[in-house]
This record gives sequence, structure tokens and C-alpha cells, in this order.
Amino acid sequence: MKANELRKKYIEFFVSKKHTEISGKSLIPENDPTVLFTTAGMHPLVPYILGQDHPAGTRLVNVQKCIRTGDIEEVGDSSHLTFFEMLGNWSLGDYFKDEAIAMSWEFLTSPQWLGIDPSKLAVTCFEGDDEVPRDDISAAAWRKLGVPEDRIFFLPRKDNWWGPPGATGPCGPDTEMFIDTGIPGTAESRPGVSDGKWLEIWNDVFMGYRKNADGTYTELERKCVDTGMGIERTITILQGKKSVYETELFTPILNKIGDLSGKAYGKDEDLDRSFRIIADHTRTATFILGDETGVLPSNVGQGYILRRLIRRASRHARKLGVEGNFLPHISRVIIQEYSPVYKLLAEKEELILGELAKEEEKFLLTLQKGEHEFEKLLPNLLKGDKRIIPGRLAFKLYDTYGFPLEITEELAGEHGFSVDKDGFEEAFKKHQEKSKMDDNQTFKGGLADHSESTTRLHTATHLLHKALRTVLGDHVGQKGSNITPERLRFDFSHPDKMSSEELQRVEDIVNEQIKRDLPVSFQTMSLDEARNSGAIALFGEKYDEVVKVYSIGDFSKEVCGGPHVEHTAVLGSFKILKEQSSSQGVRRIKAVLQ
Repeated sequence: MKANELRKKYIEFFVSKKHTEISGKSLIPENDPTVLFTTAGMHPLVPYILGQDHPAGTRLVNVQKCIRTGDIEEVGDSSHLTFFEMLGNWSLGDYFKDEAIAMSWEFLTSPQWLGIDPSKLAVTCFEGDDEVPRDDISAAAWRKLGVPEDRIFFLPRKDNWWGPPGATGPCGPDTEMFIDTGIPGTAESRPGVSDGKWLEIWNDVFMGYRKNADGTYTELERKCVDTGMGIERTITILQGKKSVYETELFTPILNKIGDLSGKAYGKDEDLDRSFRIIADHTRTATFILGDETGVLPSNVGQGYILRRLIRRASRHARKLGVEGNFLPHISRVIIQEYSPVYKLLAEKEELILGELAKEEEKFLLTLQKGEHEFEKLLPNLLKGDKRIIPGRLAFKLYDTYGFPLEITEELAGEHGFSVDKDGFEEAFKKHQEKSKMDDNQTFKGGLADHSESTTRLHTATHLLHKALRTVLGDHVGQKGSNITPERLRFDFSHPDKMSSEELQRVEDIVNEQIKRDLPVSFQTMSLDEARNSGAIALFGEKYDEVVKVYSIGDFSKEVCGGPHVEHTAVLGSFKILKEQSSSQGVRRIKAVLQ
């Protein structure tokens, strides 16, 4: 089964089970300061898991673009990816464990759907601990479906518990489905043991609890189901392949790399690693550049991750002997392969290819300078007893020459050295404190924190957005938002630095609406009705057919799903702290409520 067929079948199955298909959201999470990217299918749905009503109902299904960057260093092996597509179905206070498990089993084993032999499957359930009891309900549901006792395993929290990603938030036990790969394994083989025999194929999370700030758990009144099936991993299993890179999602990309480099994939493991890094990182960079929010390479936040991916891919292109402009050619193949599903990639093709070419050119100059400086440092380093490059030297290469830490590590490794990463981090933090840069941090706190403070600040972004359009013009559109309990950060499209007069006018307009004590209300309507009513859609992204439109009196009207106050007087006083460039054609405002 190919990826396109899996996507189609998954949606078709859950629609037949009375789920409404909703569109996937941006790779950049709105109003979640805890992470840089959307890391799971549930991420954009957290407000609804926490209790808000979703305009499309209580049973949902979708495909969500996701990025996880925690294991970038692992990419290059046969399985790790930074970008992936997650299939998900959701119950928002509707069905719970029994029905979710029955649907999962039917989709996996029915000849009409995936048709996996039931004898090849095993499942795991949460074994319980001092805080939350053992999940006997899930185990009973599996037994009822005919799963034998010796294929049901109880595992601890580290294996069968999900969330929350932050300090507080929705969470719960999960039940996971594994498939026997046919690899012999070891005497200890069972699901959860990483010896290659059992591979996880699906995960049903039962959001029945909320973790509190003091570490205790409270049962949620409205229990939700959140499931996840990764497209890349699932088609690898269904096609009987050993690696995600052997499927049709990657073979055209790897073939193009081979054509351009004159090297063959599958002949040399070291070169194969470079092939896979280039393929993965260019695919992820293409999707970030082709996202609704228009993130561009920079030295902070999502832009830094994007730059890091492009530069690591470019570095490995050089290891294959490729010089000059290379990544845009690889990206063009990715756009061709994915644009039938993700049409925005084709619409933004010129921008994607242009930014990749520009960043690659910059990096080649950086590499030359950085490698030259590294070679100058090497003789003195070789004189020492320790084969460790001090963190301050690694930071100097980064700060002065723009040389990424991971490339210093790779060069160091080639000469038998390691890098003092703790020393690098210490130097980096001192630098951050000195320059008062807070944009490259992921802030502590609950996922999509809906505290009173963040709710007030989120509402203020609506007033700010409208005030900016009033002062600067209708070309202003939101390009990103990051809210912590202390402040809001709002990125918007505008070509020029704002004057002090313009900033004062914007601030005055926002405070005037706060003083008017305008009511905040919402209506649920179709997307067409929302457009015809004059509502602004944040990010300009593709919204679901049924949307929420929030109105702030007669002043502002936007499509939005975030938390809002009931009337503006509770916002207090709005103060702009700073206006600066975020990227080309995008400005950034930081503001507080006092």
C-alpha cells in the first residue's frame, strides 16, 4: 500500500464511523510557547481536548504535518525523520476506550482496510503505578476482540503513558499496537524491547486525566481519545521494507541525489547516511518554507532550526562531492511528489527554491571560513592530552563565524575529538543573557497554557492585528504568534520599520477598545459565511469548512479557535515594548498588558 492510498483509506474508514474530516494545521503552533513546531496530531486540538467545543463536532479525523527536532542527530539511520505525517482520529467526550480499540482493530485487520494478519499483532497497556491505576479496561477490550493473553503486555509509564509535554495539561494512559516484523529478535523479545522484532504501528491515547502543577492528577470530566499512526512508518511495514527510505516517499529523492552527485545509494553505509540526511532535511526544510506562516532562515526560533537543517544537508552534499547550488534541485522533486496533497508547496515553489539557494550559498562561504578557522585551531588542540574541544572555542566558531555546533562536532569526530557541549551551552546562555534574546527558548509551562494571563494576551493580539491594519493598511497579516504568561509576540507582514508615531497610534487604538469594554463573542459558521461576513483568517491558512468567528464588539472579527476573555475591560492597559525585523518583509512586535 502506497502513502496516498493509506491517507485515503484512513480518512474513508473514520468518516464511515461518523467522524468529520478536518484539515491539518500549520507546522508552527499558534499561542503555544512550549514548543517551536507542531509535534503531534493532537497539538492543534489541545483547546478542544481541554473543553472547548469544536465547530466540526465530537468525532474528528485528519492528517497533520509534524516536526520533531529532538533527535536531529539520529537522522541518517534507517528510521529517524524530522518531518512526518500523522494520521489521527479524535473523540472529544464522545466514545472512549472500548469503541476506540474496536475501531483500531477493525482498521488494522479487516481485509477491506489494511488486512494485517491478527496473529502478527500484539498490544500493550498501562501497568499502573501509585498515582494512576492499571488499565484493565483496555486489556479487557482487546481480549473481547480475540487477542490472546500472551499477546497482551502491561508496561510502565515510560512506555504506555502520554503527556503532558509541558508541566501541566491533559494526559493519560495509552494502548499501543505492535506488529511482528519477522526478525528473530532475542530471548527477551516483546513489544517495548528494541531488538527489531516488534514494531509499534499505532497508538491510542486515552486523555482521562489532567496533570496539576503540584504533580498530582485529576480525572477529567470530559474524557477524550487521541490516536496517532505515522504514515511513513506504517507504509514501510505494509510494504515489507526494512527502512522508511526504501518507500516511494524517498526513492525519487534519493535517486535525484544520486543523479546529481554521481554516487549510488546502497553501496557504502557512510555515503548512505549522507544520502538520508540530505533527503530528510531537505524535505523538512521544503515543508517549513512552504508552510502557511512563511518562516525563513534566521538565528532564532523556528528560523534557526530551518537554517540548521539546510546547513547540515548542504554539509553532507559536500561529503558526496557536490559543489555549488544543489538543494533546490532536490526540493523540486519533493514539491512535485507532495504538491497533489499539499497544494501550497506548488504555490510557494519559487520562494522555497529561492530561499534554499540563497541559504546554501551563504553557508558555503561560512563553511569555508569556519573550516579554515578550525584547521588553524587543530595544531594546538593536537598538542594537548585531552581529545576534547573546549565549549568556549566551539561557541567562538558559532558566534564569530556562524559555524553550527553540530558541524563542529562532525569535524571534531573526523579528527578523533569530542566537543564539550555543556561548556558550549554555558557560553551560549551567557551570550543570550547579555543580548536579552528570549526568542530561541522554549518556555516552561503547560502545553497551550490557557491561564488567565495568556487568555488576556491572546485576546489582545486580535486588537493589535486590527489596529495594525487600521494604521498601516490591509496588507498586514499575521505571520506568527508566541504568547507566554508575561508577554505577547506578534509577527506581521509589513515591508518597513514602523515609526514612533505609527507605534503610538496602534497602542492608542488598542487601549481605546479596551476602555470601551467591548463584548467578546463567537459564532459558528461555514468558511464561506465567515469570509462573506468580513472575518480575517489568521495566517491565511486553509480552515475547516465549519469555523468559529470571534467578534470584539464592532471593532474586530477573526476566524480563531484560541481562548478569549468575555469583555475587553479586563485586559487593563496595553503597552508596546519593541518593534523590530523578524525576517524579510515581516516585522515583530512585543507587548505586555499592565
